[in-house]
Amino acid sequence: MYGSRGPGAKASVAVAGAVLLLAGCFSSGDDGEKEKPSAKVSQQPKENDPYWVNPDGNAAEQLATYVEDEKSDNAELIRKIAEQPTGEWITPENAEAEARGFTEAAAKADRDALLVVYNIPHRDCGNFSGGGAADGNAYRGFIDQVAAGIGDRPATVILEPDAVLHIVDGCTPQEFHEERYDLIKGAVEKLKSLKNTKVYVDAGNAGWGKSDDISEPLKLAGVEQADGFSVNVSNFYTTEDSMKYGKELSAKVGNKPFVIDTSRNGNGPYTEGDPKENWCNPPGRALGEEPTTDTGDDLVDAYLWVKRPGESDGTCKGGPKAGQWWPEYALELAKASK
Repeated sequence: MYGSRGPGAKASVAVAGAVLLLAGCFSSGDDGEKEKPSAKVSQQPKENDPYWVNPDGNAAEQLATYVEDEKSDNAELIRKIAEQPTGEWITPENAEAEARGFTEAAAKADRDALLVVYNIPHRDCGNFSGGGAADGNAYRGFIDQVAAGIGDRPATVILEPDAVLHIVDGCTPQEFHEERYDLIKGAVEKLKSLKNTKVYVDAGNAGWGKSDDISEPLKLAGVEQADGFSVNVSNFYTTEDSMKYGKELSAKVGNKPFVIDTSRNGNGPYTEGDPKENWCNPPGRALGEEPTTDTGDDLVDAYLWVKRPGESDGTCKGGPKAGQWWPEYALELAKASK
């Protein structure tokens, strides 16, 4: 309803040897002629972007394909995505192995892993990203696996996009509310027990309602024990509006800092279609601010690309299943960005 997450995309785990430095978009041969663009991707400078770029991600693979096919223009557009760190959405079937693989690869590159935990029971109210753990015990086991995989390695975890919001807006039935609070709070406690893990509980977006409505539910979900909260995950609201919403909410939850998903908010939200469907693969959107911890605001810990640009919101507007790579949409996001 508010932006399908789609954790089902292929979760590739990079090894240290795959973390390569990019010498430049183009290289010159001995004869001075311009050669085809490089397919290699690099890490961003650590001082203002400490998060790991996955050299085996969907965008990186698409970049390599375009280079091989000598589609230079498309390659340079996709490079805008491939060379930025994006969230790794942990799949329940391989939770421990993925968490370990991503954090090990990030640590070897001297970066922090950015992970998304998205497996709450009754997830997404049965919409495009419906599913989640079978019950509370299964979810607790899943969190234990994620924690075991992370270990002492540096990681930032975005915890359960929309889960608290869907309690507040009535999308999640009343009988599941108490358990959901307990599960999210337990996940915060488990993940925060790790040596180098930061946790941000998701808090919806600037367009859904008022910060007054979600502040107490966030407290019940353990936000005060977390490092902060996240806003605009998989959505399109502008950074300015997201910052305003986040600051209003922060004042109600102990002045907690927050992070903003800027992956696709460069042109703001889509307003021309059916409001109930504007979140799903809207046309004309653009990449937003690049990921950074240098936000210029003490309350905003980072701009992040939590949603991986180019992955579908669901089977709407011609898109594939939620979380599947959609190169045409990725190109449009890159073309429209500044």
